[in-house]
Amino acid sequence: MTLQVGDIVEGKVTGIKPFGAFVSLPEGKNGLVHISEVSYEFVQDLSTVLSEGQAVSVKVLSIAPDGKIALSIKRTQPAPQRAAKPASAAKPGGGAPQRRPGGQARPKREAPPRVWQPKPVQPQGNLSFEDMMARYKSQSEEKIADLKRVTENHRGGYSRRR
Repeated sequence: MTLQVGDIVEGKVTGIKPFGAFVSLPEGKNGLVHISEVSYEFVQDLSTVLSEGQAVSVKVLSIAPDGKIALSIKRTQPAPQRAAKPASAAKPGGGAPQRRPGGQARPKREAPPRVWQPKPVQPQGNLSFEDMMARYKSQSEEKIADLKRVTENHRGGYSRRR
């Protein structure tokens, strides 16, 4: 009998590591059951669920060209039924308010999210060309200073000043 992807076979646990369990298969082959494929429940420590020498039923997930075999124990069992969510939790904004670390309830958002709006343009009046250039220069310098401050903060406070 040649192993194929999707086959369910009986095997014996030969070793347990923090990342998974090695299983001896028929025909003298070995495979690995990753810790995430042991149970539908969260498994912190494999030795609490499996023990060496234990007989297990495994499903062949994949067979790599180099001969490594990926196995699953949980896929040989039916998936557990999940409890249906209450109707209020299914609706956005419904259900119990989320709690913050301080125990305060998160306020519900009544208004739509804020959207960026350009600053209102100040009336130009009758400015001379020199006045318009001076205003443009000061606004440009402010923008460049803000940009430098932001990029220096992203770099971890690196500054070229000496």
